[in-house]
Amino acid sequence: QVQLMESGGGSVAAGGSLTLTCAASGFTYSTYCLGWFRQAAGKGREKVATIQGDGFASYVDSVKGRFTISKDNAKNTLYLQMNSLTPEDTAMYYCAAHSGGSYCYGGPTNFRHWGQGTQVTASS
Repeated sequence: QVQLMESGGGSVAAGGSLTLTCAASGFTYSTYCLGWFRQAAGKGREKVATIQGDGFASYVDSVKGRFTISKDNAKNTLYLQMNSLTPEDTAMYYCAAHSGGSYCYGGPTNFRHWGQGTQVTASS
């Protein structure tokens, strides 16, 4: 059974940093496209960052230069280092595994497995 579990969310002042962690079980982490998504109150789910099986990473423009996605295949763990947080980053953050394997394409509907989410709040 595939399971994803996020941790590391919290409340910080604007300009602060947080590191989100996603622990996975039930599948071979290294061969999947993995991603971080977020959903702010009243808005749709947004793709924040993805990392392919070969390690290639991609980011939404609003977080480029501030967020870093990484993974530890040996530990089956995905990370999102978030720096210089702003109130606009406030949202529930989810990790997800793609349904198509190693390459990342498409939006949320292309990701089959999801964690339960962790809340990130950045206040000014």
